Amino acid sequence: MPKISKGADLQTVITTFEMTPGTCQDLLDALNDAYEQFISKQPGFIAAGLHVNDAQTRIANYSQWQRREDFQAMLRSDEMRERNRKITQLCRSFEPVMYDVMATFE
Repeated sequence: MPKISKGADLQTVITTFEMTPGTCQDLLDALNDAYEQFISKQPGFIAAGLHVNDAQTRIANYSQWQRREDFQAMLRSDEMRERNRKITQLCRSFEPVMYDVMATFE
C-alpha cells in the first residue's frame, strides 16, 4: 500500500487516463494485469493504487518508486512499450507525471 509522506526518499508518479465508460473495465483489467504480471516485479517498485471516478471516464494511478530511473526503465522496457500500445487503444489519453510530496494532512 502506498504511504504518502513529505520528505520521503522516493519517486511518486501519478498517471491519469481518460476513457469512455464502455472501455473503463477493459482498461482497468489491462492495468491490473500489467501491475500483477510485470510492473510490481520491476526493480525499484514500491507500491501503487488504481482509482476510478464514478462516471467511469477517468482512472488515476498513484505509484511509488525508489528512484525516478527505476520508473523510467520500466516504461522503456520492451514489455511495457508493448502493453502501452494496447492501453493507448483503450483510452483517449494518458499522462504519467512525476511528483514530489510537499505536504500531507490527517
